[in-house]
Parts: sequence; structure tokens; C-alpha cells
Amino acid sequence: MKDEAEKAEDLRERTKKFAIRIVGLYCSLAKSDPAQVLGRQALRSGTSVGAHNREAFRARSTAEYVSKLQGALQELDETSYWLELLVDCSIVSAKQTKLLMGETDELIAILTTIQKKVKRRISVS
Repeated sequence: MKDEAEKAEDLRERTKKFAIRIVGLYCSLAKSDPAQVLGRQALRSGTSVGAHNREAFRARSTAEYVSKLQGALQELDETSYWLELLVDCSIVSAKQTKLLMGETDELIAILTTIQKKVKRRISVS
């Protein structure tokens, strides 16, 4: 069974790989204005997830930790929105974003679980 440090490192690596995949998607987009505008939004929010995650693990307090996790969750939700728009505007196919959307959903579930556990721990203390 993995200890907390290993889980944190796995999440750190996973959010970094997520950002790299978002960068790859952005680089593959057409140079049209709509594609670039929506793509930049997805690029900004998708690459922020890992930064928020790293900041969370450097937090000085539990409240700051929860706040940084919440920031990562907000960026994931925003990334999901921009990916949906890219598909709905026929800029990319649903097939192109399927794996990224799946990873977005999984990261949301992971971070939500972590956040709930921490909040529960706080309320028990």
C-alpha cells in the first residue's frame, strides 16, 4: 500500500502529465481565432491544475492546503468547460478529447476525495 508521500508524488506526476497533454492539444489546434481563443483558455486552466496541486503540498496551514486544492478543482472544472466548447464548436472531435475529459473527471474525483478527507479530519479535531 502506498504511503502519503508516494500518493502525493503520483498526483504531482499525474497533474504534470495532464498539463503536457493539454499543451499538446493546444499545439494541434487550427490557427483560426475561435480555436486559438478557446485553446488558450484550456491551456491556461489545464496547466494551472498542477501548479495549484504543488502549492497545496507546500501550504503552511490546513486551511491554505484546502484552499489550494479548491483552486485546482476550479481549474479542472474550467478546463472541462473549455474542452466541451472546443468539441461543441466542432474545433476538435469528441474522440480527440475523450481521454483528456476522462482524466479531468478522474482528477476531480481524486482531489474532491482528498479535500473531503481533510475537511473531515479538521471537523473531528
